[in-house]
Amino acid sequence: MKKNLMFLLVLAISTLTVMAQLDLKKTGTQIKKQAGQLSNEKKPAEAPASGGASQAGTSTATSGPSKTLYVSSTGSNRNDGTREKPFKDIQKAIDEASDGAVICVTQGNYLGKLDAGYISIKKYISLVGGYSEDFSERDPVRYRTTIQPGPEAGGTNANFGLIDIDVRNNPKGRVLIDGFILDKGQMNRYVGLNANDARFKAPEGVETGHLNPPGKQIGQPSMRGPSTVSNQLIHGYVKGDLIVRNCVFLNGSHFGIQVGNIGGHFEIYNNIFLASRMAACEIYSMNNTPGEAVLDFHHNTVLFTWRRDWVPGDKDMGYGFRYMTGINANVNNNIIGCSDFSALDRTRIDSDKNREAQRKTSANNNLFFGNIEADLTLPSGGGKFMRIFARQFEDVDQLAEAEGNREMSEAEIKILSRAIDAAYLKAFLNIEGSSSSTYNPNSSENLFRSAMGMNQRGTETNYVSMYANSYPFDKATDLFGALEGYGAQKIRD
Repeated sequence: MKKNLMFLLVLAISTLTVMAQLDLKKTGTQIKKQAGQLSNEKKPAEAPASGGASQAGTSTATSGPSKTLYVSSTGSNRNDGTREKPFKDIQKAIDEASDGAVICVTQGNYLGKLDAGYISIKKYISLVGGYSEDFSERDPVRYRTTIQPGPEAGGTNANFGLIDIDVRNNPKGRVLIDGFILDKGQMNRYVGLNANDARFKAPEGVETGHLNPPGKQIGQPSMRGPSTVSNQLIHGYVKGDLIVRNCVFLNGSHFGIQVGNIGGHFEIYNNIFLASRMAACEIYSMNNTPGEAVLDFHHNTVLFTWRRDWVPGDKDMGYGFRYMTGINANVNNNIIGCSDFSALDRTRIDSDKNREAQRKTSANNNLFFGNIEADLTLPSGGGKFMRIFARQFEDVDQLAEAEGNREMSEAEIKILSRAIDAAYLKAFLNIEGSSSSTYNPNSSENLFRSAMGMNQRGTETNYVSMYANSYPFDKATDLFGALEGYGAQKIRD
């Protein structure tokens, strides 16, 4: 609570100190220098944003000629997929595409074949959203291409991510996902605004009550979906390269991205992750050869990641990013804040000591704020965790590189907070929780249970003021470009 109060005071500051101004100016100079050192592939501005579909079509996923297909929510699956006669469904375009194809998608909400609620990718293709209706412009913030299933999708997409990828046969192939908003906020089950138990009343200004998770159900009136399904926003298994950029991952009830790396280079950058349960991003290895599975996770904004279940005493998970065994992972220039447990998790250790010794993980130039337990968790033995904060990163042996990581300054917090939904942030910073139990051996229930030879039991009461409530869709893209040099940047040409 002390930390929460501190942040509330920070957000209330209306003027900046001279020292904060000097620090911000110095930081900006450092970031410009670092940005100049990034390779072209790693610059957030490298992501195509405008110039029309013809420009995107020149970018092939593999060497050799490729075909560009077009999808519009006003098209028809009886069309031929050309710019003049686009398909209606992304799934139709994927099914017609060959490896190396580029699929350009206009604004609209796409739910897969027969509105199943997911898109299946089993080819090495580039999927590029954010186009205007005539494909003449591309701006993923203005022309929103969404995969946002409604309540009815819970029965048809339970075993699939909203984008579900399975490509395993080409180590030189590439899958690109660029410019999509993936949101489960309408299909998840939440406690309703008419909750009759005061413990589960929605915080003021927040659009739903608690997420009703797949595990520990909350017996209150509900809203939106009939149940919360444990499927990811992006799920899959990839051999080769995977690039995910310029996307928004919103209200993921079971991870934002969770993908197995069979061997290849993954790059996840310039994305926004909001209100993910479990973890925002978890890339795990499906390859036993050290160094063959590599991940660069950079320039992402990751906020409000929630633990597995709402009960305060059962806190488990709630990580912004997880370093998984068998993956060489570089985590740079991200903003990771308001994690229910920790911003980064480095507790997983390979049982093969030789492979673990060859594993390389790093964290550089990341900004942290408001993470409840820690900025980084490490194993301490016996299933316990060490809680580490940014100022200690340089002394962490598990990080091969650890430079420039720090808590956000007051000036930076003030700038970033303008792009965050104010009611949601206020509710998070004021989270309260408690657990209590009572045991009465003479209660009628326990007397009956004793007479029947059954174990007696007590009553447990839990309370938490907020848990994975839905983050508002309309506010999500405001975080692109909120803070220069850190987190998701503006999507430029």
